[in-house]
Amino acid sequence: MQINITGKHINLGENMPAYAEEALGKAVEKYFTSAVSASIVFSKERESIKAEITVHPTSGLLMKGEAKATDAYAALDQAVARISRQLNRYKDRLVEHRNEKIEMAPVSVIESDETQEVAADAPVIIAETQMELPICSVSGAVMRMDLTDAPALLFRNSAHGELNMVYRRPDGNIGWVNPKQGK
Repeated sequence: MQINITGKHINLGENMPAYAEEALGKAVEKYFTSAVSASIVFSKERESIKAEITVHPTSGLLMKGEAKATDAYAALDQAVARISRQLNRYKDRLVEHRNEKIEMAPVSVIESDETQEVAADAPVIIAETQMELPICSVSGAVMRMDLTDAPALLFRNSAHGELNMVYRRPDGNIGWVNPKQGK
């Protein structure tokens, strides 16, 4: 696994990169032997040091953990502990949801009509040709959304085979869209 270690407005010294690589490497390899990549960013915030860790344990999955402490080593240890708990939770849920499948869904690009006026500061639409559409239970979809730190997740409900969506509400709770089956 490739691990990038950087410091923003802080000198990491000679020992910190090796310590950080070893600590994160051990934590990730305990759960995923062939993780894709990881990055650690140390930054100075007032009187404390912040360690931000981003790990790609598998393709398409991103986990984040951060911690603040007065010492860089303590901040790193706390952030690694958070990542380790996330990886453990994810691994346990993978075992529970082993029968879930993934469907590849085509994605269409919506192009603007030449006759419509488009604001100069309108966001650019970026499209991909295919995306993963998990076939899972609602709890499995919430797990995937939490682990990828996404604001919403579209999935095919394994209970009835229809498209559903879960999303994080502004109040922090989870919303679930389950369209009525009226025909």
